[in-house]
Amino acid sequence: MSGAGRRKPRARKRRIEGTYPIDTGVAEIVADPDRDGGYVLEVNRVPSSYVVPGAPEVLAFEYMGWLAGFVDKQGPFTAVHLGAAGCALPSYFAHRFGNRNVAVEVDAALAALVREVFAPPVEIAVAEARAFTHALPAGSVDVLVRDVFAGPSTPRPLTTVEFYRAARRALAPGGIFLANVGDAAGLPEVRAELAGLGEVFAHTAAAGPAEMLAGRAYGNVVVAASDAPLAFAGDVPVRDGARFHGAAGVARRD
Repeated sequence: MSGAGRRKPRARKRRIEGTYPIDTGVAEIVADPDRDGGYVLEVNRVPSSYVVPGAPEVLAFEYMGWLAGFVDKQGPFTAVHLGAAGCALPSYFAHRFGNRNVAVEVDAALAALVREVFAPPVEIAVAEARAFTHALPAGSVDVLVRDVFAGPSTPRPLTTVEFYRAARRALAPGGIFLANVGDAAGLPEVRAELAGLGEVFAHTAAAGPAEMLAGRAYGNVVVAASDAPLAFAGDVPVRDGARFHGAAGVARRD
């Protein structure tokens, strides 16, 4: 048979699931048995991102949709995402808004793995989140997202009034600070963060499931802060941050 009549062999789909050593421990990419092409990225056995390569509009982690619900930007803008993992939310932003996104990841090996395996359409900077924020030029960022965890909690240096002031300095007029907070019943972390943010920003808010905002459950709450009035287009209740301040006390300081 001539070469013209031969069928070309099909390109094999690359198998990307597996366990990979990274600088801070181990990363595992697990294929979703219920969705072809979906993967969970686990960092040290903690699910950190859900990624569908080629489908950046998929946000399987609900809190990411709540973060995006505070963003309604027209025209070009810059977003910095502290805590990159699989770059699910930065990729969603790039797809939805067509904006510039910088994802900040402290683990260089994890960043290299994500670039190679998922090829997100965003910049990845290898840096510690607090140092990166303090080094940002004044007024250079329109949206600053903090989604950084050490185990179940946000590292203390990223929850201080001093850090919030650095974030405020980096934001352009009308810019928004957003954070994912894991909290217990009673919302001690959310209350403390809203109190600290309230010392720096004119407007604060929290969004999450009703049972979380009522302090009856453990889970995720998104907090937002800005010097401009906040609007929310998500699918969960949102509360003005001032409603939480009474029992908040003072945010942690260095």
